[in-house]
Amino acid sequence: MSQPAPMITRDGRFAYEAAGDPGAMPLIFLHGIGGAARAWGQQLATFSNRFRAIAWDMPGYGGSVPLASVSIAALADALQQFIEQIGAASPILVGHSIGGMIVQKWLVQSPKRARAVVLAQTSPAFGKSDGDWQKSFIAARLGPLDRGETMKSLAPSLVKELVGDDPDPKGMELARECMGSVPEASYRAMMLALIGFDQRSTLKDIFVPTLLLSGSKDNNAPAPMMARTASYIPAAEYVELPGVGHLANLERPGAFDKALGSFVDSVAAKHG
Repeated sequence: MSQPAPMITRDGRFAYEAAGDPGAMPLIFLHGIGGAARAWGQQLATFSNRFRAIAWDMPGYGGSVPLASVSIAALADALQQFIEQIGAASPILVGHSIGGMIVQKWLVQSPKRARAVVLAQTSPAFGKSDGDWQKSFIAARLGPLDRGETMKSLAPSLVKELVGDDPDPKGMELARECMGSVPEASYRAMMLALIGFDQRSTLKDIFVPTLLLSGSKDNNAPAPMMARTASYIPAAEYVELPGVGHLANLERPGAFDKALGSFVDSVAAKHG
């Protein structure tokens, strides 16, 4: 099994990991706010035997250059530039959490460029920029940093809050490592980029095969909300993983890979 190698795009802007035949169908993984390309190591190993499995470090993460100004739209533009740099025509995109928001925005800008998409534990909207829930969400996450905590010191408690029942110990260790390694400036910028995000009106325009993958114990992207979201997307399937919190691919890699595998294999089969 080929281990993912850290790589950098020709323009030097994006770091990423990739495994599998460069000529195979591209399957691109986009991590969340507390993640990194390496959070997808298990998936790159699982899927590299039949896809070109690729995971980017989002701008401002790992070896990827930060954006001058961070917004979901700017991140979607960066995703398109990344796809062009690696020559990944008609990819299947798997977006987790904010990665799924970036995919939704990217689909508006590039509606026919994806072969299929997976929206994993994500939301079509973060709500009003001045809403009480949004304010308390941001305050809860940025307040400790304002008071002198570091990403490394916060990582154990942040990860613990995100997960469901009986998570995989190795996955949790990796989740804490990734969270603890996020540059504070990037974490703050990404949190603030969530404010005002709302793609609910464009869900009806997603015509590529789409899988919505939720965890029954996910408080950040609650399963009932994700099921409702699926009902607005014409070509959507919905799968809920029982007992799983917000970090499905790290908490229950086997269950995550099985759900993802049956979807991406059916997409690949249709394309011969």
